[in-house]
Amino acid sequence: MALTRRHLLQGGALATIAPALGAATGLPAISPAHAQTSTGEPVWRHALSLFGEAKYPAGFKRFDYVNPDAPKGGVARQILIGTFDNFNVTVAGVKGSIAVAVGQIYESLMTPSLDEVSTEYGALAETASHPEDFSWVIYRLRAQAKWHDGKPVTPDDVIFSLDSFKKYHPQYSAYYRHVVKAEKVGERGIKFIFDAPGNRELPQIVGQLTVLPKHWWEGTDSEGRKRDISATTLEKPLGCSAYRIKEFVPGRSISLERVKDYWGRDLGVNIGRNNFDELRYEYFRESTVALEAFKGDQVDWRVENSAKNWATAYDFPAVTEKRVLLEEFPNRSSGVMQAFALNVRRDKFKDSRVRRALNFAFDFEEMNKQIFFNQYKRISSYFDGTDLASTGLPQGRELEILKTVRADVPSEVFTTPYTNPVGGSPEAVRDNLREALRLFKEAGYEVRDQKLVDAKTGSQFAFELLDEDPTFERVMLFYKPSLERLGIAVSVRTIDPTQYENRLRSWDFDVVVSSWPESLSPGNEQREYWSSQAADMAGSRNIIGIKDAAIDKLIERVIFTKDRDDLVAATRALDRVLLWNHFVVPQWNYPKQRTARWDRFSRPSELPKYGLSGFPAIWWFDAEKAARIGKRS
Repeated sequence: MALTRRHLLQGGALATIAPALGAATGLPAISPAHAQTSTGEPVWRHALSLFGEAKYPAGFKRFDYVNPDAPKGGVARQILIGTFDNFNVTVAGVKGSIAVAVGQIYESLMTPSLDEVSTEYGALAETASHPEDFSWVIYRLRAQAKWHDGKPVTPDDVIFSLDSFKKYHPQYSAYYRHVVKAEKVGERGIKFIFDAPGNRELPQIVGQLTVLPKHWWEGTDSEGRKRDISATTLEKPLGCSAYRIKEFVPGRSISLERVKDYWGRDLGVNIGRNNFDELRYEYFRESTVALEAFKGDQVDWRVENSAKNWATAYDFPAVTEKRVLLEEFPNRSSGVMQAFALNVRRDKFKDSRVRRALNFAFDFEEMNKQIFFNQYKRISSYFDGTDLASTGLPQGRELEILKTVRADVPSEVFTTPYTNPVGGSPEAVRDNLREALRLFKEAGYEVRDQKLVDAKTGSQFAFELLDEDPTFERVMLFYKPSLERLGIAVSVRTIDPTQYENRLRSWDFDVVVSSWPESLSPGNEQREYWSSQAADMAGSRNIIGIKDAAIDKLIERVIFTKDRDDLVAATRALDRVLLWNHFVVPQWNYPKQRTARWDRFSRPSELPKYGLSGFPAIWWFDAEKAARIGKRS
């Protein structure tokens, strides 16, 4: 399933549905009687799920993983890397332009459960209804839902929000492009009509819509100027969630305060959540400074993404004294492909043998040992970390699916399990470089005067490794000598985020580092990642530029699967074909979230299976712990 609203703001199939769909999809086995009663009235559901029945019944009191008696109060100070100059979430500026935290002042129609896979419960909406063919869905708003100015949330707000995102935000425009119409139904209903039946994700996808206040955006600001939903702004926007913006310093910090009379505080989905009186976010331009700020008790919580830092940077007195706690939380909710992404729009990368050769030049094992303290494992799937990853040779339903595209995919898909080259020793490295040269020779290159050149033109094979993060230069510089041993001319360049984003949008790059997060239920987002249509769409996630008819067909097969088993088989087939086209040089993954925190907080005794740490949503400020470790700096 595509990413949730929160994932998108912070930075993820079914042909005709079989009557026996049942637990495999998460909705009851659907027949016309499930979509409508005998009188023609729709059947309303308090939750939608893709896998099995929803765990919690209508009217449930709370999620199992929260503490309903958690005290309210205190401040949680967190880190964000980057900057911001905009509070308008509908405007797709360059990377880092939108204040990430502002997304938390809004609600969506539905909200996810963290102990279920792809299950969402009513937030702004109290119920939803859709027919057996998933060709439309109706959401019915809660009567008590209101904006922070006291005005009710209306169907007009929902329709306005959808229209604005589709018009002004390229990513959301693609995300919601299958919604052809939204219309008001009765006093509190909104009907979303889709461009085709059978896509079981679409009802939940529109349920993730961030709802904006139409009346506020069509009004005027404090100086009498008319607001513009298509323009950036640093005026505090009106929200409707448990938090609103308290104060901010442009580009540096933003503070959210808990709304004491929040309309949804007693809903089952909110009990035990939103426990902090204030959520404060400090922005840092680079991670080294952020780490020092954490050590100096300027922030309370840090997620550590650097293996080097995790191994070496947390040996300071507060850790020894147990005032700072280090903890890892397992990631059971998602997979990822992180890789050197090759821009196949450029002639030099069009040959898959060239792309495969570049993988043979990457000595991950030595890099893992020298700069990552052997903390990582090599990625060997676009769905790494999930049961959707392909392994061995295709069998059963996966094989049947692959046979439908057999003539248009590499033959190795059927004959050879995919593996990455293995280095780590001088002998292995030499063997890998020999294989790389063999592949280059097959692709029409040869070595002349220690330079790898096109045999026909004599021009040297050259490319640029481009990134925006200075801390990643060491990875690129580690890769560079191996490439140069092959005779390739390699340059490493780090540019500022604005330049980087603009170059990505215009496809003006050779090789960049990119990642594609994957949920446990892949679906419509696969079109944006790998489809031919997305390859020419500015701002899409098809960074590589893939245009492949077989992959397009497999994407649709994933989206229009018939049940969970079919989804797994189709996803593994897609994964296998992507891998054997060698579009990327896979990097590494770590199956846990590394965190460090000043010991001022408490949490439920048992965290949700799919929620990582769950901080700050279900944690709370612990006054006794805070007093024991001393005052904040």
